[in-house]
Amino acid sequence: MDKKIILTGDRPTGRLHIGHYIGSLRNRVELQNSNKFNEIFVMIADAQALTDNAKNPKKVQENVLEVALDYLAVGLNPEKTTIFIQSQVPQLAELSQYYANLVSISRLERNPTVKTEIKQKNFGESVPSGFVFYPISQAADITAFKATTIPVGEDQAPMIELTREIARSFNQTYGSNVLVEPEMFLAEEGISRRLPGIDGINSKMSKSLNNGIYLADSYEEMKAKVMKMYTDPDHIRVEDPGKIEGNVVFAYLDVFAKDKQKVEEMKAHYQKGGLGDVAVKMYLVEVLDEILKPIREKREELAKNPEEVYKMLAIGSEKARAKAQETLEEVKDAMQINYFKDL
Repeated sequence: MDKKIILTGDRPTGRLHIGHYIGSLRNRVELQNSNKFNEIFVMIADAQALTDNAKNPKKVQENVLEVALDYLAVGLNPEKTTIFIQSQVPQLAELSQYYANLVSISRLERNPTVKTEIKQKNFGESVPSGFVFYPISQAADITAFKATTIPVGEDQAPMIELTREIARSFNQTYGSNVLVEPEMFLAEEGISRRLPGIDGINSKMSKSLNNGIYLADSYEEMKAKVMKMYTDPDHIRVEDPGKIEGNVVFAYLDVFAKDKQKVEEMKAHYQKGGLGDVAVKMYLVEVLDEILKPIREKREELAKNPEEVYKMLAIGSEKARAKAQETLEEVKDAMQINYFKDL
């Protein structure tokens, strides 16, 4: 029976927030504990982060530990999931070099995800070539581990499709079946896929916009952010009827609150008038703290011993190198460039 393998990860450009938690981290833990997969690899994509942070490597380096702490705090278990650092697996760079010959520059430039991100980052005419190239690097990450399943958001669909194209092209060109064409695994439907920032429903929660609630935030920091959340600007007095549409507080309650009936009753009360923003926000503080408190406490404990976290990453990276080396050997065999194999 063919193995079922997951590959996923994050760029270490900042601590992870509750948008990451609801959109991917929670799902990863559920997949890990489902015992439906033979192997799970979670990558801290520092090399990819350097494509647009090459002149600020300290930002990336410092956040490797932060992301690892977030992973462990939410429940990723190194006994079940291989957590590794991308730059510590040099086989990925070599695979990228070979795959680059199978993809045209125009195909890379047409990638809608890359086009969108280039626009968001305001590169202008100074787009780093590594940034345009990173979909190939991502294909190397996925195929190196023969991943069959990639948990992603819809905005990453073009990246997975390019990986499938590269795998197909390689296998056809070299008459092999070495590379696996992965399938995309989308998170659950609805707003939880793209949680809005605290500043407005049309703004995605983002590290760069600093409009997120982080897993590492203290209770006081989380509460202060909730109290600043965008609601209904026309809901000035408690007795005024309020709007639910575009109200970030209710958007969060829809995602995080377990008591759905209470949320619906609060919505009706708010729309009729007589329910103030402060009362709704305090309920959200209570809801979020129930989720974040155990994560925060575990993270604080883990942060006391960073050496152990780095040791875990070193072990995971060694395991990832061994897996990627197996694939690299098969790739070079197929390309007939494994010249010294039999010496």
